[in-house]
Amino acid sequence: MRQEDKNFFLVDKSVLPEIFLKVMEAKKLLGSGKEKTVQDAVNKVGISRSAFYKYRDAIFPLYENTRGRTVTMAANLDDTKGVLSCVLNTLAEAGANILTINQNIPINGIAMVTVAIETAAMEKDLGEVLEKLQKLEGVQSFHIIARE
Repeated sequence: MRQEDKNFFLVDKSVLPEIFLKVMEAKKLLGSGKEKTVQDAVNKVGISRSAFYKYRDAIFPLYENTRGRTVTMAANLDDTKGVLSCVLNTLAEAGANILTINQNIPINGIAMVTVAIETAAMEKDLGEVLEKLQKLEGVQSFHIIARE
């Protein structure tokens, strides 16, 4: 099947069948180096090798498929000096190439900001970077709204 013929959906992991979550666990164990072989990883999570191989290329974290792409994120930031600068510095430290920044005039002390980045040179996983951004003081919310 050609890539352009595939259909993709964003699904909350809480509604996925358990097998998909276990495949993701096994992939994470292999990717982190905690388990060296597929057999060890699937034994640890309690699935068969055949189930792992059946689903491994059909499920992945949202962030895994963003390397080398343009990702647009939306944030609600406190209207406080330096908050946007901290966000941009965090992205730059991760190796993101910032393409655009759009900040609306703050309303009720909250500024809505969109940032588009190119991820090819990122040294860190986008998921880790998002977690770090969401923990910054003055960041009310931060999430991906589009990717190309």
